[in-house]
Amino acid sequence: MDYTAVWLTLKLALVSTIILMLIGVPLAWWLARGESFLRTLVGTLVSVPLVLPPSILGFYLLVTMGSDGFIGQMTTSLGLGSFAFTFQGLVIGSVIYSIPFVVGPIQSTFESIDQKILQASYTLGATPLVTFRNIVLPLSWHGLVTSMILGFAHTIGEFGVVLMIGGNIPGETQVLSVLIYDHVEALEYQQAHMMSFILLVFSFLILLPMYITRKKTKIRYV
Repeated sequence: MDYTAVWLTLKLALVSTIILMLIGVPLAWWLARGESFLRTLVGTLVSVPLVLPPSILGFYLLVTMGSDGFIGQMTTSLGLGSFAFTFQGLVIGSVIYSIPFVVGPIQSTFESIDQKILQASYTLGATPLVTFRNIVLPLSWHGLVTSMILGFAHTIGEFGVVLMIGGNIPGETQVLSVLIYDHVEALEYQQAHMMSFILLVFSFLILLPMYITRKKTKIRYV
């Protein structure tokens, strides 16, 4: 077992999930309750990774973040260098690819909250921020947890995006999914099977609590 690849995969998933939640919660609230005509356009854009092949998304990220790309030239001029074939590039690709899996459940949860509850809070003098913190977030805890789990699990299993934007650099961008591909290419099926089985069990165990809490939540409100 290559523990470097394991650690890199977990680190990528953790960092990406934190960023996804910081971006996803306010974005989902705006998509659920905002009144701008841009909501449809932004919502569609957020959902594009659901149907776009990961390799295509990774390719365009590679082109734009490479040394000759628009983002690559901008980051280089700022002294940050190119994000292509770096851990930072993996994070950017993972966030973009996994954002619909985070925003979707949160948006659905926000939309399910009765508008009358929010109006009552405003009537009692609570500001929108206080209402969001004290009413919306507690009522949305299951959607938030679900999104966090899905974002983390989805990042763990990414392949096409991370391979395109990060390549296959051991210790820097070689995550577990890419390492498994390497073993299969080398006909090292025993190593590939061991790592694949670990990911299979991990995926099941990380998703199981989500469905258990969903069942308990439904029973509680019946």
